[in-house]
Amino acid sequence: MSHVFFQPLASLDQIKETPSGADGIPWALEEDLRAYGCKLIQQAGILLKQKQVAMATAQVLFQRFWYVTSMKQFGIGDMGMGALYLASKLEECPIRIRDLINVYDLLLGRARHSIAHGTYSPSKADDGPSYHYSPMQYYSQEFYDAKDAMVVAEMQILKRLGFNVHVQLPYGTMVNYLQVLGLANDEKVPQTCWDYLNDALQTPVYALYPFPTLACASILLSTRDNDISLPDDWEELFDANMDDMLSVCGYIMRLYRERSDDDIARWIRLSVGGKKAVRKWLEDQQGQSSGR
Repeated sequence: MSHVFFQPLASLDQIKETPSGADGIPWALEEDLRAYGCKLIQQAGILLKQKQVAMATAQVLFQRFWYVTSMKQFGIGDMGMGALYLASKLEECPIRIRDLINVYDLLLGRARHSIAHGTYSPSKADDGPSYHYSPMQYYSQEFYDAKDAMVVAEMQILKRLGFNVHVQLPYGTMVNYLQVLGLANDEKVPQTCWDYLNDALQTPVYALYPFPTLACASILLSTRDNDISLPDDWEELFDANMDDMLSVCGYIMRLYRERSDDDIARWIRLSVGGKKAVRKWLEDQQGQSSGR
């Protein structure tokens, strides 16, 4: 089965060292910041009643962007907002700028509140005072600054990706593959595959591997979860490579590992603090290294 791929994938050099990595941000931290930025996009899209295809497209563009730009230059929140705004246009379900800014202001404000009161950990989510949101004034300087940041973010995504913003999602391909394998009518497998593909949006795999590989990886994980055997070398029928599929599975499974409260607090602080917080963190790390 042959495929024609239209979407760009990261080069080997970009994978070996991302721009953020070149600036001193460890890959583990960059991965966490990418995932948290994608969560914010998904949460904002749900609150704005966006189509899932728009939310997915925004997360793919967001992931691609960090293979050409450093997190030292642009904030997680601003770029997520710009990616969702751009994706809403691409998928013909446009968002009002005011609504998008207010929703992101809500999400980031709630994150700051959780840091301030120590309720960022799932085990402590019900502790501390509840968060009450007050929308910013429409004609305030704060609103205009947020609007300017969003417009700049959209422009930078288009510019740095060379206006190549086409995204091929693997959901339909995954369903077709399940039909070929005789699993499309299974009670659990299709939904589990869909869930894994949704979770994979929080990882860089959509910017690293073609959509047939992503579809096959979701099928591999789902069938193993449900103790279903597949024919030998079944992935070759779909032009997928088992090593690539296992790599995709590894990215997805890392999302489910337990995280310390310190790790959670760190990526939330750096996300809501924007590029200034990232630069300050890098300076602190360099100061600690030079003091040893």
